[in-house]
Amino acid sequence: MLPLAAYACNPDHTRGRVHEEAAPQGRNAFQRDRDRIIHCRAFRLLEYKTQVFINHEGDLFRTRLTHSIEVAQIARSLARNLGLHEDLIEAISLAHDLGHTPFGHAGQDELNACMQEIAPDSGGFEHNLQSLRVVDELEERYAQFNGLNLCFETREGILKHCSLRNAQRLGEVGRRFIERTQPSLEAQIANLADEIAYNNHDIDDGIRSGLLKVEQLLDVGIFARHYEAVLRRYPGVSGRRLVSETIRSMINTLVVDLTETTRAALAEHRPQSVDDVRAAPRLAAFSPEVRTEADELKRFLMHNLYRHSRVMRMTSKARRIVRELFLAFHEDPRLLADDWRRDDPEQQARAIADYIAGMTDRYAISEHRNLFQM
Repeated sequence: MLPLAAYACNPDHTRGRVHEEAAPQGRNAFQRDRDRIIHCRAFRLLEYKTQVFINHEGDLFRTRLTHSIEVAQIARSLARNLGLHEDLIEAISLAHDLGHTPFGHAGQDELNACMQEIAPDSGGFEHNLQSLRVVDELEERYAQFNGLNLCFETREGILKHCSLRNAQRLGEVGRRFIERTQPSLEAQIANLADEIAYNNHDIDDGIRSGLLKVEQLLDVGIFARHYEAVLRRYPGVSGRRLVSETIRSMINTLVVDLTETTRAALAEHRPQSVDDVRAAPRLAAFSPEVRTEADELKRFLMHNLYRHSRVMRMTSKARRIVRELFLAFHEDPRLLADDWRRDDPEQQARAIADYIAGMTDRYAISEHRNLFQM
């Protein structure tokens, strides 16, 4: 690893873990976090959770697991460019979707709706907050504590978004949402690496599925610009190679632009510590021109892929499965295994949400079939 910048997080000066532990041997504190994440149950389950397409729709479509690995690769490259801690940014990237429900955002939205209706004082369901809940409470691997007992810096990066109401319940890790300060630069970069990965790889999956056509994408500035550049460089290229080269070139442009724009912000504000980063305006960003292009691509994907009739049919089925599972368990908790039963109604609703959020796509479908089909 290259020397750390003054503004990078340093594992020798971490803000610590909730439960005190002896320092690791042969690895640093952030490596320990990364290793704990990779070996946990929730990480393995990401292999069978939807990114855009349900797992059984095709072997080559991305899942939450492959997406998380791709985010980690992009984030590590950015960390190396900026003198940040690569192990920390990898840990954040690999853990950022641990709390995602089956069926992607459709499952998350329906689970939130159920929680708002059944337990309105519970704070609903937020997948980022659930990712933190997984590593803080739900994983059962260690004799001394619940969860994975990760460093503050890793937990801070996992919690990308949080309502003010929920932030007030989280203690130190939620304070920045109340005080409107920033997370570490590793956390900021991991968040943008996530955006780079899902926007560009969703194009690939969309074209592979037949829901998107290259001709449609030529109306999107950033795609058209790179597509034409690839054709000029490789006049005979076509088909999957042409698409892959275009997406690869787009990712490179976004990574280079993010690196250069962030470096300029760092030169302007000159943070000398991670606390200076937290007190400064958000430092990690794309240039205004690239930000505009990236937002145009996001709008295109929203209208032409995520709201495509085939995806919306899956979304509708997914929401129905999640709602019917939630209501069935709520109305008769005896349907749940003993580990998921609670005496307090609000705690019972949260336990049901935890149970459903931890399901893979195929397990949720199986549970629904077992409950509602003879």
